[in-house]
Amino acid sequence: MKPKLGVFSFTSCEGCQLTILNLEDQMLDLLGAVEIVNFREAIDDRRNDYDVAFVEGSITTPEEVEEVQAIRGRAKILVAIGACATIGGINALKNRHDLATTKQKVYGDGARHFPSEPTRRVRDVVPVDYEMHGCPIDKIELVRVTKSLLLGQIPLPSEHALCTECKQRVNVCLYDKGICCIGPIVRSGCGAICPAFGEACVACRGFLSHPNIASMVEILKSKGLSRAEVEDRLTQFNSLTPVDLSPYYLS
Repeated sequence: MKPKLGVFSFTSCEGCQLTILNLEDQMLDLLGAVEIVNFREAIDDRRNDYDVAFVEGSITTPEEVEEVQAIRGRAKILVAIGACATIGGINALKNRHDLATTKQKVYGDGARHFPSEPTRRVRDVVPVDYEMHGCPIDKIELVRVTKSLLLGQIPLPSEHALCTECKQRVNVCLYDKGICCIGPIVRSGCGAICPAFGEACVACRGFLSHPNIASMVEILKSKGLSRAEVEDRLTQFNSLTPVDLSPYYLS
């Protein structure tokens, strides 16, 4: 029998689910290998007898906590997909501010009708078997990971810096163009798509397990970035991975 797949969304833009729908040629192969039983953006009839659950989005409300716990209880394998689910993403920026004040700014007089909690990654709430990073996830990685899961294997996550993929694409380093990039401390796996089009990496795939923060900060300082600008670069997607900049700004 085909493994049953469920795709679920929490606090997010749902762009990672669109990436699944945009598999194009690979979609027929995917449908031939699995039975999709729960996917709000793709099918009307939904069931809860899934073997594998792909979960997009961060966890920000009490209801989402209960729902992701129920999904974890049913799924044999749970895969967190996308920056919101794996590292907090843009959603986690609200954690840098007072929650009540943030709710008031967003919802105004209706704030009391929207229960909210500090943003959490999926793995902060339930055990996760694998994480696919990115904003959105990468189609090539999605196909590779799905094939591995169907073979009963958990693929190894990338632990190479994004710079390796820039070299593989023969990209001119953005620093040679006068653009500051934090690719040296960021997990690879996207094919260095942003630097390839002249845009600095914003770390939507998260930091390496052991990033050389000290050297990265010194490089950014040498290029004239202020402490606030450095902090913004490091926290845009990674507010839940705090970096203490105090040792680098002693003056």
